[in-house]
Amino acid sequence: MSDLDILERLRGSSQDAFETIFRSYYPRLVGTAESMLHDRAAAEEVAQEVMLELWRRRARLSVDTSLRAYLFRATRNRALNWIRHEQAARRAEPHGAPDPIAQPSAHNDLAQAEIDRAIRAAMDELPPRCREVFELSRVHGLRYSEIAEALEISIKTVEAQMGKALRIVRERLAPWLAGAE
Repeated sequence: MSDLDILERLRGSSQDAFETIFRSYYPRLVGTAESMLHDRAAAEEVAQEVMLELWRRRARLSVDTSLRAYLFRATRNRALNWIRHEQAARRAEPHGAPDPIAQPSAHNDLAQAEIDRAIRAAMDELPPRCREVFELSRVHGLRYSEIAEALEISIKTVEAQMGKALRIVRERLAPWLAGAE
Protein backbone atom coordinates (compact mmCIF):
# COMPACT_ATOMS: atom_id res chain seq x y z
CA MET A 1 0.00 0.00 0.00
CA SER A 2 1.38 3.43 -0.95
CA ASP A 3 1.88 6.41 1.36
CA LEU A 4 -1.01 8.18 -0.38
CA ASP A 5 -3.36 5.26 0.27
CA ILE A 6 -2.32 4.99 3.91
CA LEU A 7 -2.64 8.75 4.43
CA GLU A 8 -6.08 8.78 2.83
CA ARG A 9 -7.22 5.98 5.12
CA LEU A 10 -5.65 7.76 8.12
CA ARG A 11 -7.54 10.98 7.26
CA GLY A 12 -10.68 8.84 7.37
CA SER A 13 -9.77 7.84 10.96
CA SER A 14 -8.72 4.30 10.08
CA GLN A 15 -7.08 2.78 13.13
CA ASP A 16 -5.63 0.05 10.91
CA ALA A 17 -3.83 2.70 8.83
CA PHE A 18 -2.48 4.32 12.00
CA GLU A 19 -1.30 0.96 13.34
CA THR A 20 0.43 0.26 10.02
CA ILE A 21 2.23 3.60 10.20
CA PHE A 22 3.09 3.07 13.87
CA ARG A 23 4.53 -0.42 13.32
CA SER A 24 6.47 0.70 10.25
CA TYR A 25 8.00 3.88 11.60
CA TYR A 26 7.97 3.98 15.40
CA PRO A 27 11.18 1.96 15.99
CA ARG A 28 13.11 4.06 13.47
CA LEU A 29 11.74 7.30 14.91
CA VAL A 30 12.90 6.21 18.37
CA GLY A 31 16.33 5.45 16.89
CA THR A 32 16.53 8.87 15.25
CA ALA A 33 15.52 10.65 18.44
CA GLU A 34 17.89 8.54 20.53
CA SER A 35 20.82 9.42 18.26
CA MET A 36 20.11 13.08 19.02
CA LEU A 37 19.14 12.82 22.69
CA HIS A 38 21.35 9.94 23.90
CA ASP A 39 18.47 8.94 26.18
CA ARG A 40 16.23 6.00 25.28
CA ALA A 41 13.30 7.02 27.50
CA ALA A 42 13.31 10.58 26.14
CA ALA A 43 13.57 9.24 22.58
CA GLU A 44 10.58 6.98 23.12
CA GLU A 45 8.60 9.90 24.53
CA VAL A 46 9.49 12.07 21.52
CA ALA A 47 8.45 9.33 19.06
CA GLN A 48 5.20 8.80 20.97
CA GLU A 49 4.46 12.53 20.82
CA VAL A 50 5.02 12.52 17.06
CA MET A 51 2.65 9.60 16.62
CA LEU A 52 0.07 11.16 18.92
CA GLU A 53 0.16 14.42 16.95
CA LEU A 54 -0.15 12.45 13.70
CA TRP A 55 -3.37 10.90 15.01
CA ARG A 56 -4.68 14.20 16.41
CA ARG A 57 -4.08 16.06 13.13
CA ARG A 58 -5.10 13.21 10.85
CA ALA A 59 -8.14 14.97 9.35
CA ARG A 60 -6.19 18.05 8.26
CA LEU A 61 -2.83 16.43 7.65
CA SER A 62 -0.98 17.74 4.63
CA VAL A 63 2.13 15.83 3.64
CA ASP A 64 3.95 17.49 0.72
CA THR A 65 6.90 15.11 0.75
CA SER A 66 6.77 11.46 1.71
CA LEU A 67 5.19 10.19 4.91
CA ARG A 68 8.62 8.96 5.96
CA ALA A 69 10.19 12.42 5.48
CA TYR A 70 7.30 14.07 7.31
CA LEU A 71 7.62 11.77 10.33
CA PHE A 72 11.40 12.03 10.54
CA ARG A 73 11.28 15.83 10.25
CA ALA A 74 8.64 15.97 13.00
CA THR A 75 10.80 13.69 15.18
CA ARG A 76 13.89 15.80 14.56
CA ASN A 77 12.01 18.99 15.46
CA ARG A 78 10.58 17.48 18.65
CA ALA A 79 14.01 16.17 19.65
CA LEU A 80 15.51 19.62 19.10
CA ASN A 81 12.74 21.13 21.23
CA TRP A 82 13.51 18.54 23.92
CA ILE A 83 17.19 19.54 23.84
CA ARG A 84 16.30 23.24 24.08
CA HIS A 85 14.03 22.54 27.03
CA GLU A 86 16.70 20.49 28.82
CA GLN A 87 19.31 23.20 28.25
CA ALA A 88 16.97 25.85 29.64
CA ALA A 89 16.21 23.68 32.67
CA ARG A 90 19.93 23.17 33.33
CA ARG A 91 20.60 26.91 33.09
CA ALA A 92 17.80 27.52 35.58
CA GLU A 93 19.25 25.13 38.16
CA PRO A 94 21.08 26.80 41.02
CA HIS A 95 24.84 26.25 41.05
CA GLY A 96 26.62 25.48 44.30
CA ALA A 97 25.35 26.57 47.71
CA PRO A 98 22.23 28.70 47.71
CA ASP A 99 22.90 32.40 48.07
CA PRO A 100 20.36 33.86 50.52
CA ILE A 101 20.49 37.21 48.71
CA ALA A 102 19.72 35.57 45.37
CA GLN A 103 16.81 33.56 46.77
CA PRO A 104 13.48 34.85 45.49
CA SER A 105 11.43 36.59 48.10
CA ALA A 106 7.74 36.06 48.70
CA HIS A 107 7.19 39.37 46.91
CA ASN A 108 9.04 38.11 43.82
CA ASP A 109 7.06 34.85 43.88
CA LEU A 110 3.82 36.80 44.08
CA ALA A 111 4.88 39.11 41.25
CA GLN A 112 5.88 36.13 39.09
CA ALA A 113 2.53 34.42 39.74
CA GLU A 114 0.73 37.62 38.80
CA ILE A 115 2.74 37.92 35.57
CA ASP A 116 2.03 34.26 34.74
CA ARG A 117 -1.71 34.88 35.21
CA ALA A 118 -1.48 37.97 32.99
CA ILE A 119 0.28 35.98 30.26
CA ARG A 120 -2.35 33.23 30.40
CA ALA A 121 -5.13 35.83 30.32
CA ALA A 122 -3.52 37.59 27.35
CA MET A 123 -3.23 34.29 25.48
CA ASP A 124 -6.86 33.45 26.31
CA GLU A 125 -7.94 36.74 24.69
CA LEU A 126 -6.34 35.81 21.37
CA PRO A 127 -8.68 34.67 18.59
CA PRO A 128 -8.54 30.86 18.21
CA ARG A 129 -6.39 30.72 15.02
CA CYS A 130 -4.12 33.46 16.33
CA ARG A 131 -3.63 31.60 19.63
CA GLU A 132 -2.94 28.34 17.78
CA VAL A 133 -0.23 29.97 15.64
CA PHE A 134 1.25 31.73 18.69
CA GLU A 135 1.41 28.52 20.75
CA LEU A 136 2.92 26.50 17.90
CA SER A 137 5.63 29.13 17.54
CA ARG A 138 6.35 30.17 21.12
CA VAL A 139 5.39 27.07 23.11
CA HIS A 140 6.28 24.28 20.69
CA GLY A 141 9.13 26.07 18.91
CA LEU A 142 7.94 25.45 15.36
CA ARG A 143 9.22 27.60 12.49
CA TYR A 144 6.72 29.62 10.48
CA SER A 145 7.04 27.24 7.52
CA GLU A 146 6.25 24.27 9.77
CA ILE A 147 3.24 26.07 11.23
CA ALA A 148 2.01 26.93 7.75
CA GLU A 149 2.34 23.30 6.70
CA ALA A 150 0.69 21.93 9.83
CA LEU A 151 -2.27 24.33 9.66
CA GLU A 152 -2.50 24.31 5.86
CA ILE A 153 -2.15 28.10 5.61
CA SER A 154 0.38 30.34 3.89
CA ILE A 155 3.54 31.56 5.59
CA LYS A 156 2.25 35.13 5.11
CA THR A 157 -0.88 34.19 7.09
CA VAL A 158 1.32 32.76 9.84
CA GLU A 159 3.34 35.99 9.90
CA ALA A 160 0.17 38.10 10.06
CA GLN A 161 -1.32 35.97 12.86
CA MET A 162 1.93 36.10 14.85
CA GLY A 163 2.13 39.88 14.42
CA LYS A 164 -1.43 40.20 15.68
CA ALA A 165 -0.78 37.85 18.60
CA LEU A 166 2.39 39.65 19.65
CA ARG A 167 0.66 43.03 19.44
CA ILE A 168 -2.23 41.85 21.63
CA VAL A 169 0.05 40.13 24.16
CA ARG A 170 2.32 43.19 24.32
CA GLU A 171 -0.68 45.47 24.94
CA ARG A 172 -2.00 43.22 27.72
CA LEU A 173 1.41 42.94 29.36
CA ALA A 174 2.31 46.63 29.03
CA PRO A 175 2.04 47.29 32.81
CA TRP A 176 4.63 44.57 33.54
CA LEU A 177 6.86 45.38 30.58
CA ALA A 178 7.09 49.05 31.58
CA GLY A 179 8.41 48.05 35.00
CA ALA A 180 11.08 45.79 33.46
CA GLU A 181 12.68 48.46 31.30
